[in-house]
Amino acid sequence: MKKIVVLGSINIDTILNIDRLPLPGETMAMHDRSIAGGGKGANQAIAAVRAGSETSFIAKIGKDHAADFMMDTFKKDGLNIDNVTMDNEAGTGKAYILLDEHGQNSILIYGGANQTITADDIDEAASTISEADCLIAQFEVPVPAITKAFKIAKDNNVLTILNPAPAKKDIPVELLKLTDIIAPNETEAEAITDVKVVDLDSMRQAADKMHDMGVGIVLITVGSKGSFYSLEDRSIGFVDAFKVKAIDTTAAGDTFIGYLASQLHKELDNIEGAMRFANKASSITVQEKGAQNSIPYHNQVKF
Repeated sequence: MKKIVVLGSINIDTILNIDRLPLPGETMAMHDRSIAGGGKGANQAIAAVRAGSETSFIAKIGKDHAADFMMDTFKKDGLNIDNVTMDNEAGTGKAYILLDEHGQNSILIYGGANQTITADDIDEAASTISEADCLIAQFEVPVPAITKAFKIAKDNNVLTILNPAPAKKDIPVELLKLTDIIAPNETEAEAITDVKVVDLDSMRQAADKMHDMGVGIVLITVGSKGSFYSLEDRSIGFVDAFKVKAIDTTAAGDTFIGYLASQLHKELDNIEGAMRFANKASSITVQEKGAQNSIPYHNQVKF
């Protein structure tokens, strides 16, 4: 069984169902409101454990009822939460999701305890990282903590996957050089490279820029179209998405990352197969409302 470690965020999601996104200054009614567990880190950790991997989570929560709710969720899925610690001052992270009738979303984030993760927290989790096959991180936690974790991973021959979300410009070169696989969507790829991703040629241009920054493998997810990859030798490929009716795209990208990590061989010789399996898992996620509740289990992902 693969050992995966996820360093990342925990949020309580408030989902607001609306016809469309409001215009500036506009007041709109919403159809419904619901509460669910979320956070990119938590979503990816849950995706990895449901994909069949032995998964450990490095994260921080607040001292509140939201934390109790999330910890119960993690325990039910069998996630290792030895390195999920509590901050006594900051609250558990929160996300406010505007979900339109076409399944597209816009998300506002309150970082809370997620932003209090420090290098000391990473030191406490060093043995967990060093014994893993793969370490995953995203940008809903502080970059210095990610960099420290990736250093420990690289010193121990652990594969590193960076999901540069939310979109961020000027990622430290030090972090990029510690990254084996970077996996942005088209918006995040543009933020990193200033290349507008609209077709295969622009995907290749963006990937080349990321390679030049020090990243070995580039994956760019492009929603309902599928996912692009570019390897260290600059050879490229594209894996089509599965065509389904999307109800809610929340956590689709996180499902992709968690499932991808669970399937990849250490030699990375099965990258297309792993991407195809991850695409299939994501296609199941988008057919149900919510984040973590919509992430499938391994036995549900069938071709």
